[in-house]
Amino acid sequence: MTDPRVARAAALIRNVPDFPRPGIQFKDITPILGDTRAFRGVMDVLAEQAPNDIDLVCGVESRGFLFGAPLALQLGVPFAPIRKPGKLPSTVVEEHFDLEYGSSMLAMHTDAVQPGQRVLLADDLLATGGTLIASIKLIERLGATVAQVQVVIEMTDLDGRENLVGFGVRDLYAMIQTH
Repeated sequence: MTDPRVARAAALIRNVPDFPRPGIQFKDITPILGDTRAFRGVMDVLAEQAPNDIDLVCGVESRGFLFGAPLALQLGVPFAPIRKPGKLPSTVVEEHFDLEYGSSMLAMHTDAVQPGQRVLLADDLLATGGTLIASIKLIERLGATVAQVQVVIEMTDLDGRENLVGFGVRDLYAMIQTH
């Protein structure tokens, strides 16, 4: 039986065709954010799925911040952002990666995570996995371990789960599967 909190959130996801480029079916999560009951339900489910021994939550720019920061508060651990280049004011490490519609780069402060920390990596969507793999590389380069990856939406037809598992991710929680 589907959790009613998950069903409510899934019903609010808006499909936007041809955004940001022709052929891309964008999954818009802003209706979830506009419904306090749905947003609270999403955050509660994510917190319930988190391992008990997390030291830190990292969220990927920008929609990963919307779920990662409140999740960190709910779990009682710090939050560290993973951002696009040029957005962080101190010393950073960077990672280039491919998207389903181009390429990009992510950056993280060198002091955002500490060696040995167990990190929960949060984002809104798993498509091909490129963004999350780049994020994992940044976290691992700084000496921490990604204990779990959480996404609100997994697009099952884009092989992201297989790519993450192939990269070594052992704990992946996707709240809503769609295509």
